[in-house]
Amino acid sequence: MVIGLIFKTITIIGVSFCQKIYNLYFYFLTFYLIIKTGLTAGVSKFLSNRKVMSNISLNLRSYKENVMLQISYIRENKEKVITALAKRNMDVTTLVEEVIHLDEKRRSTQVALDNTLAEANKLSSAIGDLMKNGEKAKAEILKMKTVQLKETSKQLGEKSDILANELLQKMYLLPNLPADSVPVGKTPEENLNVFEEGDIPVLHEGAQPHWELVKKYDIIDFELGVKITGAGFPVYKGKGAKLQRALISYFLDKNTEAGYQEYQVPHLVNEASAYGTGQLPDKEGQMYHDATDDLYLIPTAEVPITNIFRDVILQENELPILCTGYTPCFRREAGSYGAHVRGLNRLHQFDKVEIVRIEHPDKSYEALEGMVEHVKTILQELKLPYRILRLCGGDMGFASALTYDFEVFSTAQDKWLEISSVSNFETFQANRLKLRFKGKEGKTQLAHTLNGSSLALPRVLAGILENYQTPEGIVIPEVLRKYTGFDIIN
Repeated sequence: MVIGLIFKTITIIGVSFCQKIYNLYFYFLTFYLIIKTGLTAGVSKFLSNRKVMSNISLNLRSYKENVMLQISYIRENKEKVITALAKRNMDVTTLVEEVIHLDEKRRSTQVALDNTLAEANKLSSAIGDLMKNGEKAKAEILKMKTVQLKETSKQLGEKSDILANELLQKMYLLPNLPADSVPVGKTPEENLNVFEEGDIPVLHEGAQPHWELVKKYDIIDFELGVKITGAGFPVYKGKGAKLQRALISYFLDKNTEAGYQEYQVPHLVNEASAYGTGQLPDKEGQMYHDATDDLYLIPTAEVPITNIFRDVILQENELPILCTGYTPCFRREAGSYGAHVRGLNRLHQFDKVEIVRIEHPDKSYEALEGMVEHVKTILQELKLPYRILRLCGGDMGFASALTYDFEVFSTAQDKWLEISSVSNFETFQANRLKLRFKGKEGKTQLAHTLNGSSLALPRVLAGILENYQTPEGIVIPEVLRKYTGFDIIN
């Protein structure tokens, strides 16, 4: 945790710290030059170096502005932000007012700091002129003023750092604004069913839920997972392991055939990556954290794949970028218990294949619909009954602007099981990631990011085991047989 706190501090105030180091460096350089080359020449060289320092200072201040979430939008659209987030059943009035107030204080402090540095530059120039004219006494008086200005700029810089830190922490508490098409609602029951397809099979008498089937055919061992690790970490065996691998290969093949480039990515990410995609601070309690190295086990491949493009400026002709990857995923799922999370319904470690897109803002919603259609084709080939829900404001993820959930129907459990979420984050993640593109006219702007599960394995597997069960065994979907090498589990 100590390392984490250090990292946060560096991330938030590191820019101003670097600026102070440069300031100290140039002040010491001046005194050295004065001793080495004489007062007049020393001041002259100092002024030359101050021009370089001014450019560096400008770039650093620009970076500090960029790491802020889009404060200008909040400042100019206060009521719109409050109204939009009310769709998430959040009253952010006080938080938004605090954000705007902190931003005003930070900006005024920055103006004061800039003015102080500008005055110090003028005095330095005047000192050089006085020394050239032999007016050493007057130069000494101005030198005393520069010392005072140095102390003032130091205090203002520290105040600016504190305000920037406070503002950033407040900004991290604001979720993404829901799109206009997001339904109003508080609970999953208020999600909008927008599409449904597939026939629900009629099972034979004595049909069982998947947690009984895996025991019967000895293909998944939950108890062994408890012995090795704990609840929520199953062990796949024999044909169960092969079916799992077949699903992963099939999903990846479908994605790459659709134009997605495959990536193999780390399963641990640093704090900057988790903040970049919005898992932190929102999901901090749900992520496994290695405090020694300050690394997080990924809850989804979305995190490492999207962070490939952190701090990247793309060219417009590089868009869209389509990525896919398989990873195990790790979630603490604190507070989850009961029959609804039995068996494969809710795990701490599970496999998932992800698709991620980096899009031009004008085309991101068209891309979202394309991702939805892509996932539909997979479920059609698996011949599983499914439906698509447009999530209401109260059920959406923190970073999402619009989300579609896919659910398959488990006949043996007589319930719908979520297997995929496909979301458009608009500029929310890109703003945190500093993921931008340069348009044809040379203007740099934020890209849109999207991602979806294509697909999450546990509940897809549960749906296959339950819906394809027969008195003779579990029939393998035809599209998977070239991957499994067998057509039935018996």
